[in-house]
Amino acid sequence: MTDYEYIMAQCRKYHFTQWDENVLRECQSIMPNLTRDELVGVYRSRLLGDRHPLKQTAFKVLFADKVGKREERIKALDIDALIEEFKDKKSGNVALIRKELRERYKAGKDKQKIAGIFNVSTKSDQQWVKSQIRKERYGDSGNNNYQWKKPSWK
Repeated sequence: MTDYEYIMAQCRKYHFTQWDENVLRECQSIMPNLTRDELVGVYRSRLLGDRHPLKQTAFKVLFADKVGKREERIKALDIDALIEEFKDKKSGNVALIRKELRERYKAGKDKQKIAGIFNVSTKSDQQWVKSQIRKERYGDSGNNNYQWKKPSWK
């Protein structure tokens, strides 16, 4: 019995019952030994639910070289390249780039460029820049210890 056949037999066995933790860990440990076609077979199996740990492990093994690479590439880009890619709404990376731009703004790097691109972007980006400027000018209003007290009129 090959590793793939063993995993699929366990999937059939535990389809209607709860998985034994030891068997699940064993199946996960032999996943890297499977071929790409076998991994795709496990991932597409109807015997496993969408959130099943075995399905998630198959995905991670299939795309191990791509998981995390996009974030690393975005963090390594300079500000001008980030802005150009942020303008390209079809790149698929807009949300990650927005997050990186916000982190850089908070760190004090290239604030003018980031504020400029956010001011011509979506309404939520414009609001975010306004709130950051307000915090810089007046301080963080969420951290003050002032409490309103009812006046005592006697």
